[in-house]
Amino acid sequence: MRRALAAAVAGLFLIAAAVLASAQDVKPELSRVRLAVGGKPALFYLPLTVTERLGCFRDAGLDVEISDFPGGARALQALIGGSADVVTGAFDHTIQMQAKNQPIVAVVQLGQFPGYVLGVLTGKAQAYRSPADLKGVKIGVTAPGSSTHFMVQHLMVTHGLKRDDASFVGIGASASAVAAVQRGEIDAIVNVDPVISILESRGLIKVVADTRTLAGTREVFGGAYPAAVLYAQRAFIDEKPRTTQALVNALVRGLKWIGGRSAAEVAAVMPSEYALGDNALYERSIGKSLPMYSRDGRFARDAADTAYTVLKAFDPDVGSAKIDVSTTYTNAFVEKVPAQP
Repeated sequence: MRRALAAAVAGLFLIAAAVLASAQDVKPELSRVRLAVGGKPALFYLPLTVTERLGCFRDAGLDVEISDFPGGARALQALIGGSADVVTGAFDHTIQMQAKNQPIVAVVQLGQFPGYVLGVLTGKAQAYRSPADLKGVKIGVTAPGSSTHFMVQHLMVTHGLKRDDASFVGIGASASAVAAVQRGEIDAIVNVDPVISILESRGLIKVVADTRTLAGTREVFGGAYPAAVLYAQRAFIDEKPRTTQALVNALVRGLKWIGGRSAAEVAAVMPSEYALGDNALYERSIGKSLPMYSRDGRFARDAADTAYTVLKAFDPDVGSAKIDVSTTYTNAFVEKVPAQP
């Protein structure tokens, strides 16, 4: 009897040890993660805010400290400078940094097309026929070096201009962008919702290029184009795979929640100040933007190839580099996301 009892106790200890070891195998290496983003109130980054507000990061065992910068280029600088662990930013940056021998890798796709909109201020709209008319124009972008900047440069180059034939001003992606238009500080703007919808509703701009739809994205870029992603340096991903997996698990959970909700339900989760004083318009903007978001976080090779083709055409660093596009993203973590209840 004593031998049987001892064996049973030993078995329980073995089971407990196995459970503890299993828990350690899935527990993130980091409990606190520093995440940088450029223009968090923009609907481009709505999945990040939804994931945060629903507590998905917390449920994944993470305390995510989010630092918001004026644009994606600044968020990227925070990553390279070591003040951020990961970035929610544009897929473009993964390709551009590969060209500079900086292995930056996207681990989950949040947006399946960008939502960037080029608008000309109403007073200048009559003189506008095509992007060739942007020569000498002052254009407001979220931040120099950000993807709104790349989008308009791409349009300029494909219409016979040089990438520096216009001047570019960083105006952010929130109230500061609206104010820059109202004050007439710029002639044209590249931005995202809700800024664009607010400017349209007030008759302040005429939209001339629009990637809020798949058709519009194909018209501007020639194909589907990855938008917002979560990216990190390859060393972080290799050294912190469980932390990376936890981040991806949380964001995919947020994406799936968005995919099953109405615009009103999504708007109710967002911070009230993101509506910029017009809740009804903000809800309509979200409704227009819902098709932009990925449903499962997966990357498609053809869309990544489109981004590479676009960047090669106007970015000399990318054009002169040999880049394996398959190294700029991975679906490995998305494929391991637990099934959602």
